[in-house]
Amino acid sequence: MDATEPCVLAGVHPGQSPVVVLEAVRMAAALGLPLVCAYADPARFTLAQSPDGSVTSAPVDPDIPDDAGTSFPGHLATELAQLVGHSLPQRVDGGPGWRTVLLAGDPADALARCAEAVDAAMIVVGTHGSSQAPLREILGRSVAARLARRQLRPVHVVPTHHGHTAQPSPAGSGPERP
Repeated sequence: MDATEPCVLAGVHPGQSPVVVLEAVRMAAALGLPLVCAYADPARFTLAQSPDGSVTSAPVDPDIPDDAGTSFPGHLATELAQLVGHSLPQRVDGGPGWRTVLLAGDPADALARCAEAVDAAMIVVGTHGSSQAPLREILGRSVAARLARRQLRPVHVVPTHHGHTAQPSPAGSGPERP
């Protein structure tokens, strides 16, 4: 996937509802764009960013070994591979229709910087927590709300607190909406 080719950027994290990734796949397929799944490690800070959106980072805590956060979490990559699989067509160059990228720092800030670097057509993120939480609490720590206030790019927020589970569609048509 060419780093200058527009894409759909999905914010992902361990334990996240699969509906977020499935919706990102659906949006990428509908737009005919590749998908970039980005995880921001909040225990690290960015030293430099590459044109493909990836970062060189260092731990916030100097007592943490420096190699502890230099690669995308394996268990998350495995979950993503199972969810995305071959749902997106290969690129013209024969590469996969999706990839992962490891970011560092505050998730909203990291996703915003990555979106700029990869020329994301849109950012897909999920809601968090209970729908019963006070609005002020949700908006105060919401990655989606912070992105929506700061971004010029569309931010697609996928509800995750309703217990819906998305099921894959018949082959070739991408995942169904929840």
